[in-house]
Amino acid sequence: MKRIILGVVLLTSWQLSAQELYMPRNIKKAYENGTRDRSGAPGKNYWQNKGIYNVEVKVDAGSKIVSGKETIVYTNNSPNALNDLAIRFVNNLHKPQAPRSGMVSEDFLTSGLHLKSFVVNGEKYAVNSKDWGTVEKIKLNAALKSKAKAEVKIEWEYPLSVQSGREGQIDPETFYVAYSFPRISVYDDYNGWDMLPHSDRQEFYNDFNDYSFAITAPKNYVVWATGDFLNPDAVLQQEYLKRYKSSLKSDKVIHVANEHEMKSGKVTKQNKWNTWKFKASHITDFCFALSNHYVWDAASVQLKTKRASVQAGYKNGAKDFEHYVEWMQYNLDWFSKKWPGIEYPYNAMTAIQGYADMEYPMMINDTSIPDDFQDARLTADHEIAHTYFPFYMGINETRYAFMDEGWATTLEYLIGIDENGEAKAKEFYQNFRVKRWINDPSTEEDQPIITMSTQVSGAGYGNNSYVKASLSYLALKDYLGDDLFKKALHHYMNNWNGKHPIPWDYFNSMNTGAGKNLNWFFNNWFYTNNYIDLKVTNASQINDLLTVNVENVGGFAVPFDAEIGYEDGTIEKLHFSPAVWEKDQKQMVLTVPIKKKVKSVKFDGGIFMDYTPVDNQKNL
Repeated sequence: MKRIILGVVLLTSWQLSAQELYMPRNIKKAYENGTRDRSGAPGKNYWQNKGIYNVEVKVDAGSKIVSGKETIVYTNNSPNALNDLAIRFVNNLHKPQAPRSGMVSEDFLTSGLHLKSFVVNGEKYAVNSKDWGTVEKIKLNAALKSKAKAEVKIEWEYPLSVQSGREGQIDPETFYVAYSFPRISVYDDYNGWDMLPHSDRQEFYNDFNDYSFAITAPKNYVVWATGDFLNPDAVLQQEYLKRYKSSLKSDKVIHVANEHEMKSGKVTKQNKWNTWKFKASHITDFCFALSNHYVWDAASVQLKTKRASVQAGYKNGAKDFEHYVEWMQYNLDWFSKKWPGIEYPYNAMTAIQGYADMEYPMMINDTSIPDDFQDARLTADHEIAHTYFPFYMGINETRYAFMDEGWATTLEYLIGIDENGEAKAKEFYQNFRVKRWINDPSTEEDQPIITMSTQVSGAGYGNNSYVKASLSYLALKDYLGDDLFKKALHHYMNNWNGKHPIPWDYFNSMNTGAGKNLNWFFNNWFYTNNYIDLKVTNASQINDLLTVNVENVGGFAVPFDAEIGYEDGTIEKLHFSPAVWEKDQKQMVLTVPIKKKVKSVKFDGGIFMDYTPVDNQKNL
């Protein structure tokens, strides 16, 4: 198929190249203060705060209570003295009075966090957590000065919810323990303290911290966690220790322990309690899971600079999870080499069978889909793609979910082409992603992508975060071509790896990385109520020139194929990139040189599905 970007007569001459993108006042101040730069890079005055967390946590399998104590050494790198500390505990969304997006069962509800003690720099604070939500401020007795450190010690406990979603009891003896410790919320350069409360819809925003975890679990419970597993010799019996260590060098899947072995008491050391130790540095979160009967598979994959451990924990008989280790080996390698083309940044990845279809640093919690391996594998692909967005890039998912979900959806589609073939990948993407949006003309479907994720809900949230954002990235890839798009994407990722980008950092980084002013494109896709709807208003042939008049009813600058049907029965396909809309996104005239008599013209957007495809063709 030919890729055509020329031969376009544009009906207006107004220039969008100098167009400025709307920027909220607080974001403008960040640029004025030099913490962010118009080039897309962090500014000369950029800063972010950091915590070093040393956490001791215990999970009581009988009472289902998670208890712990932690020491946080928190550095205030900001130019401001901090009079408060904002403490975030996401699990409080299980409290009956917490705001949620819909009804929940009684099994979802718990009493939430019980704070036993709170100490700052050796001084005890009287803190009653009974009426806490998911984030609360504690007034400091002495301000934490700029460039100073504070030592915060917290003791706490909370119950695991019976109903498991992103965390909780997967079954009575399997627990996914996430968002499990009080943490210091983000203090950043454009909002100050992040005080947005969490609901069950919203995603997360955390600092890049260092975590050391000592997880005490009952005997016969295996623990999987974020980070490097520091003490396998102390908690595993010899045969299973040998299998685990072999997996760290093995391309083939090793069955570290089956269900019978787990239940028989052969796997872990037979102390009443075992303490499992893990460490992860410069990462945005830490979580873990434990079970006394899950199957444990493991292998590893050789990447360019390291060999990464790949593990899975699942219920015996889960047919899709039996393939998870192989699937994850493949996608870690593929993501590293192809898209985004940056090496998987961590030493491990673990999949746990649960109910969330949710990503965490170095871990995923996925539903079993045993009757549809394509869907099951793409679910794993999607969640592991989140490694790059939001974990490699510290994205504020709470406010701008399209900055990570859109990319995960895009990477899921691109690896799906490789895994399932282009036709099946397109079909899945259309059916599972695009159709629900484009075929629904409801008002909430057409809100601008740039709208804060906290301000949209239901279909509006899902389509902005996943569908339209992904289509924008794929449209930009088509516009720039693969090589330039990857160059610009890497420029953005290199600018903001380990930092906190916001949408304007993405826009500016891509402009600089591509060497083009793409503001016309970003304005078209992110700041409008557009949708996809092209209309062929007229088509005519004069001698060897085909002229096609096109109205962009929906407004999005989309790529499309033109299928030219000739009177001799042959069909020619020409591809047009979004470049055809650069000067005028409302209408254009295509002029195509031809050598035969034309019978018909038909437009096909592929995954860029049209709202009214019936008017996408004309007979001559």
